[in-house]
Amino acid sequence: YSQIRKGKNGKLFRLIKIRTMVVDAEDGKAVWSTKNDNRITLIGKYLRIFRIDELPQLFLVLKGDMSLIGPRPERPEIDEYLESEINFYKLRYTIKPGLSGWAQVNYPYGASLEDSKNKLGYDLFYICNYSLHLDLLILFKTMRTVFSGKGSIPN
Repeated sequence: YSQIRKGKNGKLFRLIKIRTMVVDAEDGKAVWSTKNDNRITLIGKYLRIFRIDELPQLFLVLKGDMSLIGPRPERPEIDEYLESEINFYKLRYTIKPGLSGWAQVNYPYGASLEDSKNKLGYDLFYICNYSLHLDLLILFKTMRTVFSGKGSIPN
């Protein structure tokens, strides 16, 4: 399964995932997932909990479209909305998007404008404080998050 996402400097790329929702779940309109989302398949629920659906993105890291660590890429349709509603939102595209990021390991799954504002704060903190030490901290926190299964379901 693939979707178009926005990367560094606003460049569009095709993100690869393992399908966790029914076919045509969005019916032509990009929407955030919700708690108890009936579009998510039974197997998809477990793939999401342990982030297995994200594994194909390692290929995109090798290809150079993504980094291991950075702000998660968003769909252009949702991005346009967030850019119009949140000051400085575009700053998150000064670096490559990541498979995991500071926002992902410190904030629950985001599914609203308010969540996106909060996550942007974490993304900007990462951009301003980028270091090998911070990347290693995020990597370890990512492993803990994956093995615990926490933070994969919207509030």
